[in-house]
Amino acid sequence: METEKLLEQLNNFTRREHTADEVYIFSVILCDNEIDRDNEQFSLSALNQLKTLFVGKTGIFDHNAKGSNQTARIFSTEVITDSGKLNSLGEAYVYLKANAYMIRTSSNEDLIKEIDGGIKKEVSVSCTSATQKCSVCGANLKKKVCSHVKGNVYNGKRCYVILEDITDAYEWSFVAVPAQINAGITKFFGGDTANGYSEKASPQLEILEKIYSEIRADVIRLGFLAQPKISSKSLEAVVDRMSLEELYDLKKTFMGDICGELKPQITAGYKKDVASFKM
Repeated sequence: METEKLLEQLNNFTRREHTADEVYIFSVILCDNEIDRDNEQFSLSALNQLKTLFVGKTGIFDHNAKGSNQTARIFSTEVITDSGKLNSLGEAYVYLKANAYMIRTSSNEDLIKEIDGGIKKEVSVSCTSATQKCSVCGANLKKKVCSHVKGNVYNGKRCYVILEDITDAYEWSFVAVPAQINAGITKFFGGDTANGYSEKASPQLEILEKIYSEIRADVIRLGFLAQPKISSKSLEAVVDRMSLEELYDLKKTFMGDICGELKPQITAGYKKDVASFKM
């Protein structure tokens, strides 16, 4: 019955009715009410707005909006409260879950295998919010600038931005390191693994988080050496907004700056090392 219901919802987006053998259906956590890596949080009202807006939205790669990147499509969504889990603020953990589908073709066989194997798992969403509220003073940062810095603590209260009044949802993407730590594919439908939510992070995500942490630390250390006049808060604020690829690029830039300040006979050797360095 569950499969029949899913197929009925799915076929609302197709030109003809498809059978279970023709499609690949999987569930994905799009976002939640946890404070993410960008020190931003979706409010409960925002999650419910996204629930409606994401129905029918396409899944792509790395937020690259080329038509050839279209991979899957969401056909149903649900806002779920996990009564057994709290977010970092001590509130009940709430997340937006979506069901998505792909038409099975020879060209996406490998992608389906990667999803089943937990390789393609993490996702990120693209949307617009009309209200971005400072958690400390309540100012709507879309209309007024306040003095509080995301990630800092003021009188024991952490500063983060609360996203509300969602006006549009554009797409969702497979990415390497999502801003939302828990966002990603949960279980696919079919066999013994049908329809479930797993709280345990995948080994791939744990490895990526470790890599991200190590590269972040390297960039901050090299940044102090390359740009000693820059303040630690400013450097960390910039670094925390960067993707893993951007951190790699900045690390190479800082390494090049440091090498350029060395003596000529030493510089040549260092430049060779930098040029051959594999990220």
